[in-house]
Amino acid sequence: MHHDFYSKKPFILFLFFAFSFNANAQNEEYATFISKADSLYQAKDYKNSGLAYSNAFKALGWKGYIMDRYNAACSWALANVPDSAFYQLNKVLSNSKGNELSSISSDPDLMSLQSDARWNVLMEDWKKLREKIEKNWDRPLVARLDSIYRDDQEGRQRIGEVSDKYGYDSKEIKDLWKEIVEKDSLNLIKVTAILDTRGWLGEDVIGQQGNTALFLVIQHADITTQVKYLPMMRDAVKNGRANASSLALLEDRVALRQGKMQIYGSQVGTDNNTGLHYVFPMEDPDNVDKRRAEVGLEPLADYVSEYEIVWDVEQYKKNLPKYIEMAKEVFPKNK
Repeated sequence: MHHDFYSKKPFILFLFFAFSFNANAQNEEYATFISKADSLYQAKDYKNSGLAYSNAFKALGWKGYIMDRYNAACSWALANVPDSAFYQLNKVLSNSKGNELSSISSDPDLMSLQSDARWNVLMEDWKKLREKIEKNWDRPLVARLDSIYRDDQEGRQRIGEVSDKYGYDSKEIKDLWKEIVEKDSLNLIKVTAILDTRGWLGEDVIGQQGNTALFLVIQHADITTQVKYLPMMRDAVKNGRANASSLALLEDRVALRQGKMQIYGSQVGTDNNTGLHYVFPMEDPDNVDKRRAEVGLEPLADYVSEYEIVWDVEQYKKNLPKYIEMAKEVFPKNK
């Protein structure tokens, strides 16, 4: 299955990094090739999709994100080029933290590889890696955080379905949001207790999903809580215990709630008059993709396409005064 590396959907996060690298023009070229590769995959042009991934990795000196490498392997497998597919899967394995191959054995895109002798070797190496990584996990805490993660996401994953069926102002959607808010309140008590006693723990202690759970609960908290733990998360990113892309989302949300402009364009609103989505007020929109590349986020045009927004930076700048006024209604300062 071809996975989205970036957090396109508003509530579901897939945050897998092979490593971090400095942002520059090469990152923008990388992102362009990745977007092209994804489009070619969707069009079932698997060979050219694989080639586009290769061009992306070449643009960064043959470096790349783990999930992009995984997606490249899927394209090459579907194109019946097993050597390239296994090459990419082994790259994933060599840079993996043990989470990225969790669904590999059942991935239909990779079925053609399972008759190859290299498949069993790869599976055995992955098993050994998982055992090595999970050896140092705080398993009781991992279990608690996995439960928190599910509580945070379950209701939010139903929002689209419920609103499509009953309407966004329906009793059903209001009841669902009440349920979400109640779970958020309970989760916040649990997560702040962890942060206050143990700090922002990394994936080496609580795994990728547990680490993501810490972020999600703070991201969905009140502004006072977000401001309190924002410095802790910044330090965690510097020390490799949290993802820079997650921090970017929190930075944007805090800025808007404080009456400022966002930096990365991650926060999207809905015009009450037209029902159309728009990007909340953002600083220096001309250079947003450079800033997004710095933290491992896709180009803004790709991100906002999920909200049926066609990104036009010149039009955005013209509309910005209107968006600033609209944002004041959504984000009363310090709410």
